[in-house]
Amino acid sequence: MSEPAPGLSLVLPVHNERESLPPLFDQIAAAVQAAGVSAEVIFVDDGSRDGSWDVIRDLAARDPRVRGVRFRRNFGKAAALQAGFEMVRAPRVITLDADLQDDPAEIPNFLKQLDQGYDLVSGWKKVRHDPWHKVFPSHVFNAIVSWMSRVQLHDHNCGMKAYEVAVIREVRLYGEMHRFIPVLAAAKGFRVGELVIHHRPRQFGRSKYGAKRFLRGFLDMLTVNFLTRYGRRPMHLLGGAALAVGLAALVIAVVGLFWHPAMSAWTLLGIVFAVLGPLVLFLHGLQAELTASTRTDPPFSIVDWVG
Repeated sequence: MSEPAPGLSLVLPVHNERESLPPLFDQIAAAVQAAGVSAEVIFVDDGSRDGSWDVIRDLAARDPRVRGVRFRRNFGKAAALQAGFEMVRAPRVITLDADLQDDPAEIPNFLKQLDQGYDLVSGWKKVRHDPWHKVFPSHVFNAIVSWMSRVQLHDHNCGMKAYEVAVIREVRLYGEMHRFIPVLAAAKGFRVGELVIHHRPRQFGRSKYGAKRFLRGFLDMLTVNFLTRYGRRPMHLLGGAALAVGLAALVIAVVGLFWHPAMSAWTLLGIVFAVLGPLVLFLHGLQAELTASTRTDPPFSIVDWVG
């Protein structure tokens, strides 16, 4: 007879967090016991090179609640979450980072929020123990995402979130879309809320995030905005933009020839491309993202697993 399915699945992406894993698992075990729920803990080793996988194997050998997979290389947090989501067996899921900054003691509070009818609850690190050059851009990024998506959250990118399993079955992740899970879920009609959580200083290792992620995050937000609004009717945006590009090129040509009749055709063509070229490339990028979002092959490769 097979074992009964757990009541809660915890998914933890791991990248070079060897020192954090044993104390983190002990804290998780204490938290789920306090919540009075059976649980499985799924570690996804995203190409660690510090021996994190050895620690995960040891934890799995000691406790049958531990499961894990190991990627062949680093595929990114979205891929790690997607792999973990495909493994869950419980009706509810909680994700948290493996660096000990997310406090497992918040697990019962997340479950209480789900009990109030939310499908997804996102953590809000109201008091953050991070350097200012990480906190300030994060505030700006969250404000832009809330404004563009109309999903009003203080901390879209918080790694600690709780889900009803239906959410992760319908929201597919690729690239760096993990930052926008609440936006993607809300676009499908799921009820999204947030919870103020305790944020802790990093004890081991160093942050995996740099300033360039905010530029990528902004571009990804444009992609998410496109997919959620026009993913099923892309011609409404791309077709309209194509007409606008053609009209703008015509206007530039007419105005250029009117004001400067002696202007050479090559000069005029250069102006048209300089003005409209970036827009055309951007629209092609959206079209490529639409194709990428419909791919069915997994965004990762697994080399080993336990549990």
